[in-house]
Amino acid sequence: MKQSNDLILRTTTQIIAFMLLGFSVYLFFAGHNAPGGGFIGGLMTSAAIILMYMTYGFEKIEKIIPINFRTLTVTGLLIAVLAGMGSMLFGASFLSHADGYYHLPLIGEKHLATALIFDLGVYLVVVGITLTIILSIATDSEDESNQNVGV
Repeated sequence: MKQSNDLILRTTTQIIAFMLLGFSVYLFFAGHNAPGGGFIGGLMTSAAIILMYMTYGFEKIEKIIPINFRTLTVTGLLIAVLAGMGSMLFGASFLSHADGYYHLPLIGEKHLATALIFDLGVYLVVVGITLTIILSIATDSEDESNQNVGV
C-alpha cells in the first residue's frame, strides 16, 4: 500500500486533537458550575478521536486506543444510574446532588459536587455511543465498497 505525503495533515491533527482534548477536559470539569459538562465534553473528545481515526487510519488507532466503545457506553450508563441512585441511600430523591467547598492539598479551596460523578457517566456514554455509531458507519461503507470492487 502506497503511503501519501500527509505531513501537514498529521502535524495539524496532533495540535488540533490536543487542543480538543484539553478543551473537553475543561468543559467536563466546568459543567457542574457553568455551561458544559459530560455531554459537550464527550462530544469534544469524540471529535478528537474521530479526527485521529481519519488521519492515521482505523488499524493504527485501534492499536493505540484498544477500547471497546460499546463497553464504554454500558460502563458510563451504570455510573450515571448509580450516581443518581446514590442520593436515595441518604433519603433524598433520585438524582439529588450534594456539594460543598473543600480544601484540597496543593490545589486549595475548591467547590466539589456529586454531579461530577453523574457527568462522568454521561461523558462515557456520549463518547461510547458517538464513536460506536460513526465507526460502524465508516467500517460498513469500507466493507461495502470492497465488495463492490470484487463484483
